[in-house]
Amino acid sequence: MAPEACLTHTVRVALTLNAQRVIRDVDLVARAGLDLDTFLTEVLTSISRVVPHVGTCVATVDPSTLLLTSTHKFGDLRGRDERDHEFGIIEYGDPEASSFVELAHRAVPAMAVHAQDPGSYRVNEFMRPLFGYHDELRVVLRDGGQVWGAVALFRQSEDPYFDDHDVELMAALSESLSVGLRSGLLTSVTTALPAAAVGPAVIIVGSDDRIVQMSAGAELRLRDLMTSEDGTSPAGIVGSIVGGARRFAAGQAAHPPRCRVRGRSGMWLVLHATPLTARDGSSGSEVVVTIDEARPPEIVPLVVAAFGLTQRERDITQLVLQGMDTKEIAASMHLSTYTVQDHLKSVFSKAEVRSRRELIARIYFDQYVPRMGMDIGPTGWFAATQ
Repeated sequence: MAPEACLTHTVRVALTLNAQRVIRDVDLVARAGLDLDTFLTEVLTSISRVVPHVGTCVATVDPSTLLLTSTHKFGDLRGRDERDHEFGIIEYGDPEASSFVELAHRAVPAMAVHAQDPGSYRVNEFMRPLFGYHDELRVVLRDGGQVWGAVALFRQSEDPYFDDHDVELMAALSESLSVGLRSGLLTSVTTALPAAAVGPAVIIVGSDDRIVQMSAGAELRLRDLMTSEDGTSPAGIVGSIVGGARRFAAGQAAHPPRCRVRGRSGMWLVLHATPLTARDGSSGSEVVVTIDEARPPEIVPLVVAAFGLTQRERDITQLVLQGMDTKEIAASMHLSTYTVQDHLKSVFSKAEVRSRRELIARIYFDQYVPRMGMDIGPTGWFAATQ
């Protein structure tokens, strides 16, 4: 065997061992119960040793809609938020083969854009001229059939393109990264903004994609959507849902977009976007965005999904929250009491609690305490007042 061949084989073996080490490290960190920022910093440091890149964007998405809920930027991208709104329009307004929504439904959750979507408008007409990036490696973060986020790694023109080995590694990390991300969402505690009852907020976005009007309280809601203490703009979140509304207006989507986002105050918020219609029935270019507090039917499925529960475990958790005992749950679901107890043990393990009381308390402190002080409405839920 020629010396060059031996050297190539040796390098590939070393890279493979390094990749395996990164996979083990990321899986370990994902299960350490770290807050989101610490988790991302740790794992991206490990990944960069095997997949070099100059910039990273980590996005969280609403698992029920795949719409963007926050972004976290590292490396060359840190602090560069001025184009977030435009990015949201591109990402969701006219999805490409490499869009996160499309990638979420593929068997392989990762993609090197230059190799697999060379005509990408996002890379060729947006990322390259504005940021100097000529290739992007994308991976959606999914486990248990749900997508919780996505990661985009970028390389500049003087760097080599991402290759199949890079894609294979990031695809192998998808599940662990998803576990760590949703764990970080549950364990992160933020006190930057106090909970406030401001009622539904309405924002009108014009044809130039700028906010032209907003209702009282809308500014406070937008501040709650900022993803960091340094005032990161919520434009990417609003831009993504506006892009979805434009797709609906063009007949490219069956329903207007809707997503759930956890604000910095700890509240879950629901965002809707709908294109405005003229009196003659024609669809105009303006989009109305509504931001409101999530009610219990919105919150509970998202919270129990974050624990990684199976559908049967979610159903049982819903009944526990309604105050049913084991016999009542068994009768309601046509199960034996022993089967219900087995499911409850699994729920407690996944939620890292030891009893029904602790399970209810976790959801209580996570979702209800931030709203304390508000009046109670006729439905039994907190009344939103101006």
